[in-house]
Amino acid sequence: PGLLGLMQRSFACLLEQSRIHSSDLALSASYLEIYNEQVRDLLSPGPPRALPLRWSKTRGFYVENQLSVDFESLEDIANLLLQALSVPLAGSQRRRTSAHALNKHSSRSHALLTIDVRSRTVSTHPALGGGEVGALCGSANSPRVGGVACPSKQGTLCFVDLAGSERVKETGSRGELCVEANNINRSLLALGHCISLLAKPRGRQTHIPYRDSKLTRLLARSLGGSGITLMVACISPSSRCLSETLSTLHYASRARRVTTRP
Repeated sequence: PGLLGLMQRSFACLLEQSRIHSSDLALSASYLEIYNEQVRDLLSPGPPRALPLRWSKTRGFYVENQLSVDFESLEDIANLLLQALSVPLAGSQRRRTSAHALNKHSSRSHALLTIDVRSRTVSTHPALGGGEVGALCGSANSPRVGGVACPSKQGTLCFVDLAGSERVKETGSRGELCVEANNINRSLLALGHCISLLAKPRGRQTHIPYRDSKLTRLLARSLGGSGITLMVACISPSSRCLSETLSTLHYASRARRVTTRP
């Protein structure tokens, strides 16, 4: 247990809350990667397929036809991650990784694991059982049971694993690896640009160009919405990585100045 990471601890906390509330919480997960500016579903059967990224006034940016899987235990979510990360498919893992001069298992995509939490409200209206619990209900559209609306609440917890920026001269990337590195760097640059604009005082903020990349579109709510966002900067103690370390710390320093409206 002492070796559990952020994701595992978060899952354990959610499941514990679900048990405390007598299973009134419904949990589901989806898992995506952004590879070469394509959004791919890592939980779909067969080879990961590209999915369209849409926008609507009510939902904002969303992925169409994304698979979402319910889970009720740590074993369930562990199996989901195992399916997404470790199952060999046509000689490779489902999430794209490759080796270069500095990293034998370099991530070639950004990954987003999203946990949806929905509360199912228990109605105690007399018409549903003489003052006792008459129904356990709850969904996105607040169904009606016995003529009484049963409202539900929904929240989202999103874990984002960003691929690291690359200096092609140092990694020795060629061909497909070079194309992947350029796409990674462009999306991180777009994210950094959005963060820089969001870090300005609200009165001085201009248009935030979320549409510049798939990554920034999917992170629009986390960066400029009403949620609580945390960034963990991963750096190396090696002097060989000094330049990248300073760049990452500068990136994180800008992100610290961004404020959301929870």
